[in-house]
Amino acid sequence: MGDLDGKVAIVTGAGQGVGQGIALALAGAGASVAVLGRTESKLARTCELVRERGANAAPFGCDVTDLDAIPGLVADVVSAMGGVDILVNNAYSGLFGPLLSMKDNDFQRGFRSGPFATFAFMKACHPHLAERGGNIINLVTSAMVRWDPSNYGAYAAAKQAIRSLTRTAAAEWGPDGIRVNCIAPHALSPSLEAWAEARPAEAAEFRKTIPLRYVGDCEQDIGEAVAMLVGPQARYLTGATIPLDGGQADF
Repeated sequence: MGDLDGKVAIVTGAGQGVGQGIALALAGAGASVAVLGRTESKLARTCELVRERGANAAPFGCDVTDLDAIPGLVADVVSAMGGVDILVNNAYSGLFGPLLSMKDNDFQRGFRSGPFATFAFMKACHPHLAERGGNIINLVTSAMVRWDPSNYGAYAAAKQAIRSLTRTAAAEWGPDGIRVNCIAPHALSPSLEAWAEARPAEAAEFRKTIPLRYVGDCEQDIGEAVAMLVGPQARYLTGATIPLDGGQADF
């Protein structure tokens, strides 16, 4: 028996990387997982891995920047899977670079896929989470508190908005039995892994800035922590930002 037996989780951006790691860890704890993302083949692979862990999974094609489609998508998940107990807002699509290099559309895309989409999913899931006593985990970043956020300004701004939204929802929705928390993960995603392989010397120096001296595993270090945060062990925790970065950032 797992801590999340009988629960249904929505995980956005679950086709790879951190989203996939979270989906697999939730499945390992017993949850059924609605696997959301843009690439059909990646969603199918995550669903296959979830089922190997003995949990139910279903893929749902989703571009989180299509805000008008989100309420209907949540309704489809509820119809197919019987409800929603856990929402993980992981998907993000934005650019990095100096502020003056950022086109308006690129900057706005980060907000559409970040706080706008996060809020749309939170609002659509609220009645279902309130009915069952649910959890929301929103992903943010240590770039919000970097001593030098150069090249991360648009990303950090979008994520800081999500952090504020999380804190407000925790205060307003606590009486509804909904807990809302953020994590700021540092994990070996496919893009980071490719960079480390292409630039091993830089990657080695980067790891030295992490007190635990390694970049987190998407499932074991990030996903398992999320499974704990949405489980009964953390039932009194809400409105918090949890750094899952090996001690690198100062929150």
